[in-house]
Amino acid sequence: MSRNTPEQLRRILETVHTIALVGASDKPNRPSHEVMAYLQGRGYRVIPVNPRLAGKTILGETVYPDLASVPSPVDMADLFLAPERTDPVIDAALDRDIPVIWMQLGVINEEGALRAEASGATVVMDRCPKQEIPRLGVPPARQTTA
Repeated sequence: MSRNTPEQLRRILETVHTIALVGASDKPNRPSHEVMAYLQGRGYRVIPVNPRLAGKTILGETVYPDLASVPSPVDMADLFLAPERTDPVIDAALDRDIPVIWMQLGVINEEGALRAEASGATVVMDRCPKQEIPRLGVPPARQTTA
């Protein structure tokens, strides 16, 4: 029932440079914080999004309240949210023409995924880039200036 082939996942992870991490946490023991640190260490620019932490800084990046507020172009929205909270974020990603919507482990929204795919976005569900990068042998991302 997998919607993404290993080749497609590898292509996504090799072409994405800026990731908006929705549901970012400032607590180092939280999975979203660990994944953000890992992705930064792999050369991606990761912009944290969390309305409760807006204006603060996580791992050197300013936190934005929502996707619409992120000033930079975004290649991928990585969703650390309960599945029932993903619909407005999927819509915001589509409004911004973010080409990849990645829902983390345990985050499954089939209706939202179909809506996003119908709008031209690529959707990954129930996977974690921190697990997929080593599994697929994805090289570090091209360093960009932030």
